[in-house]
Amino acid sequence: MKKINPKLELQKNKTGVLLINLGTPDSPSTKDVRIYLRQLLTSDRVIDINPLARWILLNFLILPFRPKKSARAYKEIWMEHGSPLLVNSKNLKKDLKEKLSGENIYVELGMQCGKPSLKSALEGLRDKDCDKIIVLPLYPQYASSSYGSAIEDLYKENLHKWNMPYFQIIPPIFSNPLFIDTWAKIGLPYIKNNPDHVLFSFHGLPIRHLKKSDPSKKWCKNNLICCNSLVKENRYCYSAQCHYTAKLIAEKLEIKEDNWSVSFQSRLGRDEWIQPYTEQHLKELAEKGLKRVTIFCPSFVADCLETIEEIGITASKNFIKYGGEDLQLVPSLNNHPEWVETLATIIRKHLIL
Repeated sequence: MKKINPKLELQKNKTGVLLINLGTPDSPSTKDVRIYLRQLLTSDRVIDINPLARWILLNFLILPFRPKKSARAYKEIWMEHGSPLLVNSKNLKKDLKEKLSGENIYVELGMQCGKPSLKSALEGLRDKDCDKIIVLPLYPQYASSSYGSAIEDLYKENLHKWNMPYFQIIPPIFSNPLFIDTWAKIGLPYIKNNPDHVLFSFHGLPIRHLKKSDPSKKWCKNNLICCNSLVKENRYCYSAQCHYTAKLIAEKLEIKEDNWSVSFQSRLGRDEWIQPYTEQHLKELAEKGLKRVTIFCPSFVADCLETIEEIGITASKNFIKYGGEDLQLVPSLNNHPEWVETLATIIRKHLIL
């Protein structure tokens, strides 16, 4: 009887790679932006308040006004084939697929809100008969509203499937040396220009999200003392992970400690969010006489509304209004060859687990 080589049999198994990102409106129209925001903000991980209060907040305070404002911003940056987030994410999928070609690996992109949907991405991998799916939420730092919601949405889509696929979920890569190296290589040309200051701007979160991520219920104080180092008590703290990412990138680029800082952007609503706020921090830097500032946005792996419009356009104009002269936005990782190689390496490491 002919013996079966188990190694050869194993090689025949197909592996899927699922890239998950937040999503985007179908168009920059107020109607489509409203649909997108409704889907996004309905999640109790994003607006984590009483369901009735969330419904009132959404339908009477946010959705009647925010979509029109956001639609104007989207129109400023909209590209021929869609929003920058969608275009950059699709390009990443395409290049990663080519990088992994010949390795029996299939790559799909799924958005939590909008298209291509998470459901369609999973169906695409099932159609390829993938027995194992490596899941990579494209959120470098952990937050329940982003990474956490991505994993929740993933399991909701598979909750009632008879044949449950084997998911291998890659944890947040905020301190992964390859991730840090990629940011450093992309940012190096901007640092060579010797800016007066380097700012690391991350997407913000309400303070209550940080407190809820503290398992000890005693550590979180929302200050640099509790966020400046990673310990057991703040291992899930988004702010601490952001500060650690910034520190590692700054060290890699040999930026002096006094020449860089961390801030948080994209605040929504009137609740207290993580401080300092990027807009206010830029004003303070300008008032100190700092004329040239370079900004990294390491919580975003693809350029989008928050990087291109909020920082590259609006914050840049305001910085000059405050007395600054030049604000340079370091492009995100997008589908840069270094980023594609980094993801391919991380994925390959999970093939043998």
